[in-house]
Amino acid sequence: GGQAVASGVAGLHEGRKRFADLFHTMFELGKPTIARVQGTCLGGGLGLMLACDMAVVSDEATFGTPEIKVGLFPMMIMTLIFRNVGRKRAMEMILTGERLDAAEAHRVGLVNRVVAPGELDDAVAALADRVGSFSPAVLKLGRDAVYRTMDMQLGDALDFLRSQLTLNTMLEDAAVGVRAFLTKSKPEWKG
Repeated sequence: GGQAVASGVAGLHEGRKRFADLFHTMFELGKPTIARVQGTCLGGGLGLMLACDMAVVSDEATFGTPEIKVGLFPMMIMTLIFRNVGRKRAMEMILTGERLDAAEAHRVGLVNRVVAPGELDDAVAALADRVGSFSPAVLKLGRDAVYRTMDMQLGDALDFLRSQLTLNTMLEDAAVGVRAFLTKSKPEWKG
């Protein structure tokens, strides 16, 4: 019996590692990610949404961390909550398990846009088209720099970002973008 329980716990622990690995993969993807939420978004689902770069949601969506109500703590997602919401509001979310409606989620910074349910697909597509219209090379360089510097000390972050700006200015797409701006034409990114 004891060995079976230990094996089961080890399996659960390994499964949680895969969940954490998914977050790492999302951060290291090199391409912007947009969450689309139309209904209830709780616990791990909330974590997946928060791991995305942006979120567009239906005004009928709700969000929360109900884990505390069943004797658990949102360990796997709380670091993502604190990277999206101020400490006081994040603590209230995880300590009370209360749900937020879409308007409150927008107000506290959990989501970018709230739209009517019938407008959700168009709003996600419009945001994706807008972001996708920029240089893929510049998007990757900049997005990677965001995640790399998120937990750095200010001085280290500034030094790293200075080097990234130098790399950015050396990209062919930087020249393409500047040329298009000066000639008032649409840039044709090389990527």
